[in-house]
Amino acid sequence: MQQKNNVFRIGSFNLLNLVLPEHTYYGKKSYTKEDFAQKKSWINRQLLNMQADVVGFQEIFHQEALIEVLKDCPRFKGGTQLIVADPNGERPSVGLVSRFPIKDYSVIHSFPEQLEINGVVLPFTEFSRPVLKARLELSETQDIIVFVAHLKSKRPMFGADDNQNNPLELAKAQACALMVRAAEAYALRAHIMAELLNRDTAVVVMGDFNDTHTSVTTQLISGEPPFRFLPMEKKLSQWDTLLYHVKDIQSRLSYQDTYYTHIHNGHHESLDHIMVSQELVSENPKSMGKVAFVKVFNDHLIDETLSFDRIPCWQSDHAQVVATLEMRQDVRFSNKINL
Repeated sequence: MQQKNNVFRIGSFNLLNLVLPEHTYYGKKSYTKEDFAQKKSWINRQLLNMQADVVGFQEIFHQEALIEVLKDCPRFKGGTQLIVADPNGERPSVGLVSRFPIKDYSVIHSFPEQLEINGVVLPFTEFSRPVLKARLELSETQDIIVFVAHLKSKRPMFGADDNQNNPLELAKAQACALMVRAAEAYALRAHIMAELLNRDTAVVVMGDFNDTHTSVTTQLISGEPPFRFLPMEKKLSQWDTLLYHVKDIQSRLSYQDTYYTHIHNGHHESLDHIMVSQELVSENPKSMGKVAFVKVFNDHLIDETLSFDRIPCWQSDHAQVVATLEMRQDVRFSNKINL
């Protein structure tokens, strides 16, 4: 079936440690040339299945590695643009590939302000992995703002002298990781608000938030819907600052919920998210488009508490999420690169 000319797809893809072969990462790990070749082939198969026009990536160590992957991917050959936030090879970073022109972008390292709660200042001022913000040109008259983020994981943050076998020390280390993720979520929300408030350009936020879509940290990013008995003028002002999870939008469109992007200790979790502003929500009478369909590519995930199989090092332990966006008929993608 031929795709409508006012439809495009946007996806999020955690690559799981995309590193050039024979380069160490996390101290002692590395890929052989054979491992890297298999990883490259697997990523390209997933990208072909996703059929996305814009993809936000996480866990890129080397930009050259992603270039090596994409040069063999028919979906992104010829004229596409790639940006990577911080490709220094020392830590995982985020990136974006687009079949639409990237008009401008910025790499966000620092919080706009330090988080203070009841006089207590949290000692965090930077994202553990820089955030990428880009403005894409959909047409001559229509842009879209895209944020790609990868928040702090739930992995415990032990101090140098902590006893990692002590349950209380473990709880403290987990609480520290949560505080970092919460501070990052608040800072990301502050940066997003600058693009949402009193503006009508559509905003998409995506990435690995390392928590479920109903968690406090993820809802810090999206904002809280207004109380239903509020006056309409107050609701309108709050709707202008909200982001809407494509998972929730898809749940209203379909009776079946198969949205999970990671399996940990037997729990099927949704850690990878795409959120959209009200300009892409069908209930908004002034929207420029809507989320028409959401698909999660999670067939490769394995519940290792039940199976003797293991995910190979060249695959990702996360699913990919793709949202199909259907724009108004008057939005024509004049600058979209044709394959």
